[in-house]
Amino acid sequence: MNKLFAVLCAISIMACQEQPKDYVTFSGKITDKNSDSIVIRTRTFSKIIAVQEDGTFKDTLKVEPGIYNFYDGGESTNLFLKNGYDVRMTLDTKLFDETVTYTGIGSENSNFLAEKSLLEEKLMDKDFNGLDEKGLDDAFANIKTELIAFIEGTKGLDTMVTNTSMKNLGDVIEGNKGYFVGILALKRELPKGAPSPSFEGYENYDGTKTSLVDLKGKYAYIDVWATWCGPCKAEIPSLKQIEKDYHGKNIAFVSMSIDDDRTHKGSWELANKDWKAMVADKELGGIQIFAPKGWKSQFIRDYKVNGIPRFILIDPDGNIIDASAPRPSDPSLREMFDALIM
Repeated sequence: MNKLFAVLCAISIMACQEQPKDYVTFSGKITDKNSDSIVIRTRTFSKIIAVQEDGTFKDTLKVEPGIYNFYDGGESTNLFLKNGYDVRMTLDTKLFDETVTYTGIGSENSNFLAEKSLLEEKLMDKDFNGLDEKGLDDAFANIKTELIAFIEGTKGLDTMVTNTSMKNLGDVIEGNKGYFVGILALKRELPKGAPSPSFEGYENYDGTKTSLVDLKGKYAYIDVWATWCGPCKAEIPSLKQIEKDYHGKNIAFVSMSIDDDRTHKGSWELANKDWKAMVADKELGGIQIFAPKGWKSQFIRDYKVNGIPRFILIDPDGNIIDASAPRPSDPSLREMFDALIM
């Protein structure tokens, strides 16, 4: 009896001495990795973690509880870290946001952030171009209501995650609505029938050069995109289909990449290489060109492009039809084409 009592006491003492971990363990596996390292960061914190050849990574970090940004060299996402957590991440870079998942202690918070991000994209990544300012107010008020319901309806999260999500919701809504308010202003500044801004000598995928004047005599449907842009890539199947359906018609389909050094490890050479790789991998058709200065290219600035994807429609005389045309996935684009060429 005494021996049993002594063993129980020893176990009790050991349990009392065990302290919570003062660090978080973060590990995972990336399929088709973009880089040999990842970065975990906030405005005041940054940690680089090596990624092995098989896409795995693991490290321990001492952190202040909060939402951190994960960057893999191509795209980024947010996760919640707190000392004592043991979080494992998996993702496939070919479908980045759609495949990010977490397991382990504390993973429910990061899974919530990933799901919220997808919901925000689903609700806000729509073509609101046909709405006036009141219509935009109503649409984004409904979006806000749906996001509030999602946040409040998710249980078992750290209160910091829910409180921060609610606090930031207004900025998220206003920022996205502001983009479309800007489109309304854009159409006033670049109205239908006005001469289109031009571009000259942009590099083609095949090594030749293309200028807007080369397309004179045809309607030009210009897709402004980048390899890292999820919504841009989501439009690719619809763009390929509509290009096929209108093949032989008087429409030139132009895809203008604005990949730049800022999103490709500081290298213009890598930006150009990644652009060409995706054109080949996705078997993109039409005229594939590379804006020489990315976002700072004059054509991009003249059209006041501050968000992508962006679609522009120009008539055979080089005049603007729509400075922010419908997306390929929007049925109204076909109606527009049919009215012009049928």
